[in-house]
Amino acid sequence: MPELPEMETYKTLLGSLIGGQEITNVEIGREKSINVPVERFTARVSNQTIKTITRRAKYLVFQLQDDSYLLLHLMLGGWMFFGKEEDKPDRTIQVKLSFGEQHLYFIGLRLGYLHLLSPEEVKEEFEKLGPEVLQPDFTLDAFQQLMEKRKGTIKTTLINQEVLAGIGNGYSDEILWHAEIRPHKKINELDDQQVTRLYHSIQFILKKGVEQGGYMENALYKGDDKTGGYQFYVYDKEGKECSRCNTPIEKDEISSRKTYFCPSCQR
Repeated sequence: MPELPEMETYKTLLGSLIGGQEITNVEIGREKSINVPVERFTARVSNQTIKTITRRAKYLVFQLQDDSYLLLHLMLGGWMFFGKEEDKPDRTIQVKLSFGEQHLYFIGLRLGYLHLLSPEEVKEEFEKLGPEVLQPDFTLDAFQQLMEKRKGTIKTTLINQEVLAGIGNGYSDEILWHAEIRPHKKINELDDQQVTRLYHSIQFILKKGVEQGGYMENALYKGDDKTGGYQFYVYDKEGKECSRCNTPIEKDEISSRKTYFCPSCQR
């Protein structure tokens, strides 16, 4: 599932590709991927200009010229491609937004969606989300105060969007590996040094993910050399050697989530 670095990468790249551009046509291949009747969605979105593209947690928010919004959540397996018809992937397209001869294809939205919402509805969607962990006001002190109120395992806390916005299953494992903390550990078992290390690991791993374009396998456009540059340290690396201590990476399940860690250097 795309997480904060992947959605931040999409935001930056799409801002330069379609920011300020007019949506000349809309095609819906899967009605369940949108939240209003096809005719209404098409009529409301066609001929609108993309004013801004922003990110909140794992969402992308496209602000249209009439101040309505398209809210995108890719969920599991969702991705996008931008380009001409002859360059598009040989995949089923759920939604297609056209910008003249170029098109933005939404692919793999089996669980994901592109919803047309009012400003009030977008605000309501975001009400329960936790803080953005890469914002300047998310300081070590703010993180420490947030952790003081929690009692569950550190893995489930990191991926709880109501606690911290944007971290998912993959990057939570990366963060805990970098911080040398076992994902099974309870938050109230962490000492001050571990909490401090965890905060800095969140910053380091997510910033590195953003800088390297996230881990998405599929390029956003033909010739895209930004998307997908991040290489996981432990996530989905079961049996491979830890790059820090050469111990084989192990896999476990925590709250029904596949979890990868180094049994040696994550104590």
